[in-house]
Amino acid sequence: MRVKRFAAVALAGVMGMSMLAGCGDSGKDESTTAAKSDATEATDATEAASEEEAIKTTLTVWGPAEDQSPDYGEWLQTTCEAFKKEHPNWDITFEYGTCSEGDAGKTVTQDVSASADVYMFANDQLQTLIDAGAISELGGSTADYVKSTNSQAIVDSITVDGGIYGVPFTTNTWFMYYNKKTFTEDDVKSLDTMLEKGKVSFPLSNSWYIAAFYLANGGTLFGDGTDNDAGINFGGDNGKAVTDYLVDLVNNKNFVNDESGVGISGMTDGSISAMFSGSWDYAALHDALGDDLGIAVMPTAKIGGADKQLLSFAGSKAIAVNPNCEYPQVAVALALYLGNEASQESHYTARNIVPCNTSLLESDAVKGDALVTAQNATFDTTAFIQPFVPKMSNYWTPAENFGKSLVNGEVTHDNAADMTESFNTSLNTDVAQ
Repeated sequence: MRVKRFAAVALAGVMGMSMLAGCGDSGKDESTTAAKSDATEATDATEAASEEEAIKTTLTVWGPAEDQSPDYGEWLQTTCEAFKKEHPNWDITFEYGTCSEGDAGKTVTQDVSASADVYMFANDQLQTLIDAGAISELGGSTADYVKSTNSQAIVDSITVDGGIYGVPFTTNTWFMYYNKKTFTEDDVKSLDTMLEKGKVSFPLSNSWYIAAFYLANGGTLFGDGTDNDAGINFGGDNGKAVTDYLVDLVNNKNFVNDESGVGISGMTDGSISAMFSGSWDYAALHDALGDDLGIAVMPTAKIGGADKQLLSFAGSKAIAVNPNCEYPQVAVALALYLGNEASQESHYTARNIVPCNTSLLESDAVKGDALVTAQNATFDTTAFIQPFVPKMSNYWTPAENFGKSLVNGEVTHDNAADMTESFNTSLNTDVAQ
């Protein structure tokens, strides 16, 4: 149970935030009581840290380049050093490496024993990491903290067979940015309305995005997303109707396929009035458009004569622990610290990384932010939790290729039925074959 004791210590940063919040109005008994309670908790955490066994270790931590950049305050290094100060009995030397959350499944599994002790990952790679023995299941106070500070959907996104793997720190999805000078709030409810008024960029040849249309019209991915044997169904009459819609979409003079940065450059110079992306593009877009930048959840599309709600893939990003680490209690405590409420707030301040901690989402610091509202509203209402069953690996290349075929004009109304069925077959063909 050492992990449980050390995980509790990692909550000191959160307790400190509560303590400060309780000092505003000493005239109220309840505030005084809360402050005393928080002070007691902080004291307990300090005492627990002083009782930790003496450990000297080198801890390897991997994260995206942006988190280690001076442009963003070297968030990762700064947070790790803050963690070190809270554990005086642990003599930790940090070594940092660059690995984006999206590349963790590929990079960490190349040589698990030589990979980072603590790293960040996107949850769609979870099964790959588990199969490679590259990620630890978390228990005790760490698992309790994850469950008590996140929505059930977030918890589910890093849970496999009842086990929790990783400390979530943000939702991971995409939504819509638009220019308020071109579109009204009513306009952006419908993609078809938007296409009548201005140029819209959409990454149709990107497999993470194209599924939005097929899911909108009844397409399924592994049943409810968890049944590996159920396969993918983007075919039939529903699938053909989507393909027909996409044929018309690429032929619309106001449609632009977003690839190689076309969308963001067009939004910046004013030649494009809407694009679909995530929080990572917010800073650049806000710098370019200022108050004219609008952010909205996914629109509908008129498929088969009826308005259908487009659904974006969604998941989470989390902090993981390598099972091969020398001192699991240190690595687990750091993972929890990097993903706790205080660290999520500093991450948000540094890089606009949208938090998922439920208490932080209700705080004045983030509650009124349009970016936070749009991302989390998308996650809650217009998103499909991306499956991470093993056969999901069959999806990516065929989906990308079909998107390219649409953009290149190889798919037409005349061959839409046959091309849709071929596409659906390829989605259900084992990658290894």
